[in-house]
Amino acid sequence: MLLEIRDLQTSYGLSQVLFGVSLSLEPGEVITLMGRNGMGKTTTANSVTGLCKPHAGEILFEGERIDGLAPHQIARRGIGLVPEGRRIFPNLTVRENLLMAYANRRGARDPWTFERVLDFFPRLAERLTNAGNQLSGGEQQMLAIGRALMTNPALLVLDEATEGLAPLIREEIWQQLDRLKQSGLSLILIDKDLQALSRLAARHYIIEKGQIVWSGTNADLLADNTLQTRYLSV
Repeated sequence: MLLEIRDLQTSYGLSQVLFGVSLSLEPGEVITLMGRNGMGKTTTANSVTGLCKPHAGEILFEGERIDGLAPHQIARRGIGLVPEGRRIFPNLTVRENLLMAYANRRGARDPWTFERVLDFFPRLAERLTNAGNQLSGGEQQMLAIGRALMTNPALLVLDEATEGLAPLIREEIWQQLDRLKQSGLSLILIDKDLQALSRLAARHYIIEKGQIVWSGTNADLLADNTLQTRYLSV
């Protein structure tokens, strides 16, 4: 098991958001975490990556607990995050945003390098001297993904990676995520595009009011219109 979350409970101050979330991920697997806005998807992602500290439950990565570690320690273990809202450094150039993130602590044989990321996202090669705040929304998202890949993670968590992007750019992002899947990288995808998610993931989790209310296969989810309407429709 690559990642296992057991009975996770996380709060912001006195406001509890997660009420016993449990999920698992095998090496090389792609899973999704779906649900309406405000149901705990981002809090789950932030708990896994150390940005939120759970007050109960366990998070195990490669068999070792990480729920008490700081974000930089979790990143060094091999978990990368593409956060909601991208959060690139606006005053750094594309080149600087990528190079500052480079690490290969796990000793990958074919690591993500500056050149490999530019080959993966050719648009970034055309914007190397542009500051982050001079990029389009789609280019910023490519930069956020590229920056996470530069850490050479074993698991990449993507929180709303296509939100607010033009249809053509969204499709380009999904195609590149499929390439990451084919490479064997484990992915947790948080998004609202069921059609795109169903092309990439074999298993899905649905969260409602801080609890996992359904989990199952791709075929089971697509066959159950009632389930989709109850938990995923706006």
